[in-house]
Amino acid sequence: MPASSLGVTRLRQARTWFQRASLGQRLALMLVPTLLIVTASELWLTRHDALGAANAAYDRSVLGALKAIDANISTASGGLSVELPYTMFEFFELTASGRVYFRVATSDGLVELGSADLPEPPFALVPGVPAFYDAEYFGEPVRFAAYRRALDLPSAKEDGARSVLVQVGESTKSRQDFTARFVRRAALRDSLVLAALMLATSLGLVAALRPLRRFAREVQARHPEDLTQIEEVAIPADIRPLVSAVNQHMARTKALVTQQRQFLDDASHQLRTHLTTLQMQADYAQREDDPKELKAALEAMRIEIGRVTRTTQQLLALGRSDTASLEFETVDLAELLREVALGLLPMARARHIDLGIAPLALHGPAVADAALLREALGNLVANALAYTPEHGKVTLDARDDEAARWQLSVEDNGPGMSEAELASIGQRFRRGRRAAQGGSGLGLAIAASIAQRHGGGLALGSVNKDGDGHTGLRACIWWPQGPTSTMTAIAPQGPMA
Repeated sequence: MPASSLGVTRLRQARTWFQRASLGQRLALMLVPTLLIVTASELWLTRHDALGAANAAYDRSVLGALKAIDANISTASGGLSVELPYTMFEFFELTASGRVYFRVATSDGLVELGSADLPEPPFALVPGVPAFYDAEYFGEPVRFAAYRRALDLPSAKEDGARSVLVQVGESTKSRQDFTARFVRRAALRDSLVLAALMLATSLGLVAALRPLRRFAREVQARHPEDLTQIEEVAIPADIRPLVSAVNQHMARTKALVTQQRQFLDDASHQLRTHLTTLQMQADYAQREDDPKELKAALEAMRIEIGRVTRTTQQLLALGRSDTASLEFETVDLAELLREVALGLLPMARARHIDLGIAPLALHGPAVADAALLREALGNLVANALAYTPEHGKVTLDARDDEAARWQLSVEDNGPGMSEAELASIGQRFRRGRRAAQGGSGLGLAIAASIAQRHGGGLALGSVNKDGDGHTGLRACIWWPQGPTSTMTAIAPQGPMA
């Protein structure tokens, strides 16, 4: 495997491990290198400061020896005499813990005392100003102090430019040993501090994550049907958004479970009624010997099977309208009306009902889930055809109004409904008192559910054309225009005039 591919593979493995790692592992991965870098930087700064302090202290000792030698240089005799402070040198060597070197030399080379081969300063000395520099002497590092000044000779015949150079040096071994001991103590101290910090961080992390583990245990210990809210009083502020999100999810789950339970109860009730009727009709047909009565019983069974088939289809449609994910697309409402009308035209002809489409007032295509919208409109039209008397009239309409809404409506000249019925129609298994026998009361509920999923609602209104009672019903589903992401569930509107 090429090195680049191997590197990519390892990088992906590391990323996968980091994504699956616990919070403690992630924090440790981020904190430990940071603490190590901070400790290493602190040690480097400590060594730098210790070396500077040692150089300053030892340089003062070297400078003291240099000044002591210079103070013992005399020109009173007309020549140059130096009285070396041997006592000071012995003390200096004792404190320096290493070899000490010195040199006194005049600029004319006539006087040379001490170690004549000491390294010269690598830069020009300023007269009267001591200077320090590092050099090697006999294979070991040595710290030197050098000082040059003019000689004050009493004889006028002497050249005033004559000067004397004083050099004092000591091995750097003592200051290096001092710095090493200081850094070792600092490293030991910092290691203990680092260990204490890591231990404190670990304990703090365990304590900080304890509410999260308690929260996890509480959720795991719950009964599968327990969807009550989790108390947020004793929850830390950082975990509270997570608990709030879990509570919201449980609330949605609870609503969905309640909805599904209600759906199952309603479905079982409706299907049980149909199956009981079929069982009774089958028992009756089994006991009947008269061919005419047997044929009538079989016809009744055929009708009941048709009813149970439609009820089952409506229950499935209702379940899908409640839970199916919406797939928004551009919908031609005129074509949608035409498809639904053609699909239900045989039913309209069988009952001699005039099924038509009104002149449309549309300014462009709509945005909706075409399949669910077709289901909703089909139920409205089927209801109108079922409850409108023979030779009646059912009209389909679509428009986009000034309130920035799309509307699909179905109007008939059937028995209509009272104001009290209009307030309750649209609920599941709720039917009007003038409704034909055999219905399940699900058609309007399906239409209302689909409209609400689109962010709209179902509006029902009576149509009183002749002023003498309720002579018709107008059912309208509507949903707002605009981006689908802004569509929210809106309660159905009241009856439409």
